[in-house]
Amino acid sequence: MSVFALGLNHASAPLALRERLAFGTDALKAPLKGLQARLGGGEAALLSTCNRTEIYVAGPAELAQPTLAFMAETAGLDAASLSAHTYLHRHGDAARHAFRVAAGLDSMVLGEPQILGQFKHAVREAGDAGTLGSTLHQLFQRGFAVAKEVRTSTEIGAHSISMAAAAVRLAAELFEDLAETRVLFVGAGEMIELAATHFAARTPKALVVANRTRERGAALAHRFGGQAIALTDLSQRLGEFDIVVSCTASSLPLIGLGAVERAIKSRKRRPMFMVDLAVPRDIEPEVAQLSDVYLYTVDDLSQRVQTASEKRQAAVAQAEAIVETGVQGFVHWLDQRRSVPLIQALQAQMGEWREQSLARARRNLAKGDAPEAVLDGFAQQVEHKLLHGLLAELHAAQGPERAELEALLQRLFLRQR
Repeated sequence: MSVFALGLNHASAPLALRERLAFGTDALKAPLKGLQARLGGGEAALLSTCNRTEIYVAGPAELAQPTLAFMAETAGLDAASLSAHTYLHRHGDAARHAFRVAAGLDSMVLGEPQILGQFKHAVREAGDAGTLGSTLHQLFQRGFAVAKEVRTSTEIGAHSISMAAAAVRLAAELFEDLAETRVLFVGAGEMIELAATHFAARTPKALVVANRTRERGAALAHRFGGQAIALTDLSQRLGEFDIVVSCTASSLPLIGLGAVERAIKSRKRRPMFMVDLAVPRDIEPEVAQLSDVYLYTVDDLSQRVQTASEKRQAAVAQAEAIVETGVQGFVHWLDQRRSVPLIQALQAQMGEWREQSLARARRNLAKGDAPEAVLDGFAQQVEHKLLHGLLAELHAAQGPERAELEALLQRLFLRQR
């Protein structure tokens, strides 16, 4: 059994390519089943966030190529073009990568906590799709345990600066007083909730949520003393807002160039700060070319997040040590799993010999043979079956091979008690 992770992330692929391989969080089961069928069975899990798309597979090593082909077809590219932006980790390296991702060590924002929840969701989806087996289950459960230990034993989380916090800092650079701004949030998911928490702390003049499901948007807005509007009113009311933060699961942009042009005109050229945290993007990229519009994507924000400090680097070193301990444990478990077929075959062979010897003993007892003689014959037959193959191999071996076999037999059968 082999385990590998094939994927791309913010470090290996540009945003435009990540968009083409983004899967909705509620739309993972169908592609997982399609991938499993292509692989001829095996275990598979799919992790898709704004910063990465990764496929984890437990099965023969040669399945990496059809997995790449699956990703290439999804992105509408040939495999060779896509492979230039992907990474492939196998065995212990795959475990190390998974554990680092779960712990936030491979994130665009070091130590960000959202990735662990996204990873757990991906595992639940794989379980519901029937593509999660014992090997990947073990990998991910160990990864979650590592991530928990990293969170509780290090200061990684304490030093992380989230995308939402970075967005507030940028907005504060543009507007003299955020308390005088009107803020619109498009979407009502985890990232928008986090962003709303940060912006609400600055007590803006108005806080409004636009969401496809009006009830969910209203519930989020109510938490922060804001209001909710229908997503269909977005284009008409866009010009009312100084700050727009968007993160939805839409496969197409929700805010187009024309809508923003009209909004800027209605604002009499007052600046508009826009943050697009979605992948695929919610705001058409051409909007960034407009005067008086300051548009930032997830990649733009990542460049503004501070990552260097002695305290943080010490926490990273401690976290990496925790990851390595977890990797060693998983690799040991995986190596043990490789012996399972051999152990099962040995148990089956021993069971067959036992039944044969017992059947012979029962026949002899039925004929009236003395029980002591029957027991002695039973023991001799088991001894013969056990030693026959071993002694045959020993007699046939020569030179170094014979010496190795002799040492093995001594270790197995002549151990000191």
